Amino acid sequence: MKEGKEAKTNAQQLNIELTEDIAEGIYSNLVMLAHSSEEFILDFIRVMPGVPKARVKSRIIVTPPHAKRLLRALSENIERYERAHGEIEETPSPGPAIHFGTPEAEA
Repeated sequence: MKEGKEAKTNAQQLNIELTEDIAEGIYSNLVMLAHSSEEFILDFIRVMPGVPKARVKSRIIVTPPHAKRLLRALSENIERYERAHGEIEETPSPGPAIHFGTPEAEA
C-alpha cells in the first residue's frame, strides 16, 4: 500500500522549467486589467518618465478561478512581505490617465 501512495504523490508532481531568458524577468511599473465572462487579461507595461508612449511588455490571460487564486496568493505574499519589511506605502500613479481602448482598470 505504501508503494501506491508514493506513485500517487509522484503522479501529482509538476516539474516547472525556468529558462535563463525568462528568469531575467521583465520590469513593469503599470498593470492594466480587463476581463470577459471567460478570462482576465493582465497587460504588464513599462512607463518611462517623460515619454508619452508606453508599450505592453507582456500579456497574461487567465481564467476567472485562476485570477481569484492569484489575488489570494498575492495578498498572502504582501502580508508576509509587510510583516518582514514593514508596510508598503502606496504612491500616486505618475502622469496623466492612461487609455488604450479597453475598459478602464488599473492596479
